[in-house]
Amino acid sequence: MESAFDTHSQSQPEGELYKSSVFTTEHSFTSGIEGPAVDRDGILYAVNFEKQGTIGRVTPEGKGSVFVELGKGSIGNGIRFHSKGHMFIADYTNHNILRVDMASGVVSVFAHEPKMNQPNDIAIDDRNRLYASDPNWGKGTGNIWRIDTNGKTTLLEANTGTTNGIEVSPDNKTLYVNETVQRKVWAYDLSANGEISNKRLLIEFPDFGMDGMRCDAKGNLYITRHGKGTVAKVSPAGKVLLEVSLKGKTPSNLAFGGKDGCTVYVTLQDNGNVETFRVETPGREWVMLKK
Repeated sequence: MESAFDTHSQSQPEGELYKSSVFTTEHSFTSGIEGPAVDRDGILYAVNFEKQGTIGRVTPEGKGSVFVELGKGSIGNGIRFHSKGHMFIADYTNHNILRVDMASGVVSVFAHEPKMNQPNDIAIDDRNRLYASDPNWGKGTGNIWRIDTNGKTTLLEANTGTTNGIEVSPDNKTLYVNETVQRKVWAYDLSANGEISNKRLLIEFPDFGMDGMRCDAKGNLYITRHGKGTVAKVSPAGKVLLEVSLKGKTPSNLAFGGKDGCTVYVTLQDNGNVETFRVETPGREWVMLKK
């Protein structure tokens, strides 16, 4: 490992829910911190540890280090894990989805799509198909892509709002996509073949932006409220159930992990670090990886 930081590991008591605390040292990551994801062993990964173009690895005890450097001008954003353990990364600068062999650390291009504005956040279904948000920040528009298990890319919808957070429901029948500038979260029917239809508005927020989001195993969406410094828990019916206040003001994404899948890790751009809080229901992707 090239370098390491010891972090402020302030884990929550098992019964204390929805109270955020600092987990990693401020500014151990750059302001480009994003894409938190937890592997089946409970190790947390996020992009841009120490400098742009890296993937950071943070142990459950809170010790961070550089896991891999992407190279070739690549900078990661969203991260997801394949059921076989491979890591996938949205490389927004080079229009790639990268694949990392976790044993060797070898990084390869899994999919390249020059028609993308920039692959941003990614989601994964139970068949290991990826879905990517693809915003055009300058124009306030976006697209949605599917990336099949052979690396083939398919444009599912074009000219939406500024697509950002993206997630699959626990039953794999709904794809959620949010639009940062428009402050809307959309739900689509997701077919067994990975097609989307029946677009409908789940919720629209009156203020602040949104970034990444994840589902718990009951289908509730946890949505980072960029600029507000909170994570909103939203029911599958589109009702805000609660909001978790964070120390930082610009959360970029979140992931579920811990020994029971009920620890939420949130990446904060303004503080360049990770905060954690406890919830009562494990994450949908955590459950998927444990199968």
